[in-house]
Amino acid sequence: MHIRFAKEQDVTQLFELMKELAIFEHYIDSFAITPEIVLQSGFRKNPPDFHSLVADDNGTIAGMLVYYFLPYTAQNRPNIYMKELYVSEAYRGQGVGEKLMYALHEVAQQHGCSQIKWTVAPWNEGGLRFYQRLGAHENRDWLNYEWNVK
Repeated sequence: MHIRFAKEQDVTQLFELMKELAIFEHYIDSFAITPEIVLQSGFRKNPPDFHSLVADDNGTIAGMLVYYFLPYTAQNRPNIYMKELYVSEAYRGQGVGEKLMYALHEVAQQHGCSQIKWTVAPWNEGGLRFYQRLGAHENRDWLNYEWNVK
């Protein structure tokens, strides 16, 4: 298993994992991403809207981690926001997610980031246990708000 930055050639498999994640997290009905959007937004736009790491098992993308930078913070250091972490069901329990997270940690160090931030659904008990095993902690200092724009 090799962790690397995603390439344009990975778009089809990356999209499929994004779709699987939308099913897993119960938002497939509002999922509006297409392979073309992934290609344009993640690989052909400069700067890209997102970055991604993949777990490559001899050409099969076993897992993905999608993130973007939050360049302006009160600490005058960037942060990383992890938007998506997903490991294909066939590869779960093999350390793929952990390898992706540690690769992201390395990216954060290389860019002088002070934190990696993300959200996790409260019903995702496996995800909660996974993040706690890594040493991450729940931040209860802030509440998440959303304001839909029509």
